[in-house]
Amino acid sequence: MCIHELKAEEHGLATDVKIWTDKVDSKAKAQLLNAARMPFVAKMAVMPDVHWGMGATVGSVIATRNAVMPAAVGVDVGCGMLALPLGIKEGHLDNRLSDIRSEIERAVPVGFGQHKKFRGLDAEKKLLNEKSPTMERIEKLGLAEKAAKQFGTLGGGNHFIEIVYDETGELWIMLHSGSRGTGNKLAMEHIHKAKDLAKLANERLVDPNLASFLKGTDEYREYLRDLDWLQRYAWQNRLTMLRLIMNALNKMVETNPDESRMVHCHHNYAVQEEHDGENLIVTRKGAVRAGLGEYGIIPGSMGARSYIVKGKGNKDSLLSCSHGAGRAMSRGAAKQRFTRKDLEKQTEGVECRKDKGVLDEIPGAYKDIDQVMEHQKDLVDVVHKLKQIICVKG
Repeated sequence: MCIHELKAEEHGLATDVKIWTDKVDSKAKAQLLNAARMPFVAKMAVMPDVHWGMGATVGSVIATRNAVMPAAVGVDVGCGMLALPLGIKEGHLDNRLSDIRSEIERAVPVGFGQHKKFRGLDAEKKLLNEKSPTMERIEKLGLAEKAAKQFGTLGGGNHFIEIVYDETGELWIMLHSGSRGTGNKLAMEHIHKAKDLAKLANERLVDPNLASFLKGTDEYREYLRDLDWLQRYAWQNRLTMLRLIMNALNKMVETNPDESRMVHCHHNYAVQEEHDGENLIVTRKGAVRAGLGEYGIIPGSMGARSYIVKGKGNKDSLLSCSHGAGRAMSRGAAKQRFTRKDLEKQTEGVECRKDKGVLDEIPGAYKDIDQVMEHQKDLVDVVHKLKQIICVKG
């Protein structure tokens, strides 16, 4: 059961808001209340990693009726996770962690980087060669070459590539990325368009990020069409990265991956789903779908454990669970509070960057992942507990 609930009649909301934590900071709560007051919001659930976010609250699941809010999805469209067991034990990498990290970093550009040429295969070619309005816009915006060269790239921020081991000592590859610069550009265009339309209609929105597209309009159709393409792009980007990482890793050690056990999921996206017999647009902003028997990934921070989970199909949560630990403080606050020595101590035993450039990703800037997991025991079962030994950051 949810831990806390904001009742519609008490707060003037369009729906009750069910929350899977007893701690929601004031900024995040205000943001949640603003969203829940929109008349087209049909259902809303809040995950235990909840915190304030750009556009919409991270850790929120918003089901809308005949409308969609582009800023609620945000600019990192299709961001998500992939994990693959390697069929080898932790000891296979002894004394080679630094070399392996360097090999992965050579294979996968990070930050704003991109490949010098297209590194995709048939599935990626098919996506880029689609005869669709979305591809026409991408070409018109001059983004086609970038989209091609950013297939198989990580990005920055909290995106990462890790080698982890589970409770049996088996090694896994785990990675986190989205739709890169193309997704950011297309999403920003839609967000600005929604805000402009709200101004023209004299909508009095407490937050401009609540601006929406209504079903039946060209803007609604165009946004969902682009959203679908970008989510497929993000999915293929992770698969391309996986292939490049495996090629790099196999130069160093012989692996025996089992693709039938691969776990792959979005956690920043919108999709049409049926809930209580009604067809709704469900926006998961930092949340993973956790339908009955569905596998998901809930990562910790650079120095904390992560989890492979199986959904319990909890209808109150809109079949969702958290997407990670969730930030406990802003990036700016983390840089002010922690030092490089703190980072070195908190990531002890992990082969990773330990410089000021990743200080905002220090484990201490995140919530306790074990407490987050405790709060969502009715949403997921834990299948594997993972601990990283190598972490590549953007």
